[in-house]
Amino acid sequence: MLCISLTAFSAPLFAQCSICTKTASQLGEGPASALNSAIIYLAAAPFMVMGYIGWRWWKNEKAIEKAAS
Repeated sequence: MLCISLTAFSAPLFAQCSICTKTASQLGEGPASALNSAIIYLAAAPFMVMGYIGWRWWKNEKAIEKAAS
């Protein structure tokens, strides 16, 4: 639910380095937008993996606490 809210109400992000920005500006608005979206998409994967690991860790700790009590 949080991910959907953040996605729906987020401001435009610019995830390009200076070289990519210069190259994308020469290509025009369409390719620059696609490049920017691709960079943000690729950056989201490690955050999702870490979130999943954190969630599993939390769930495991909760199960251990429940078994101990």
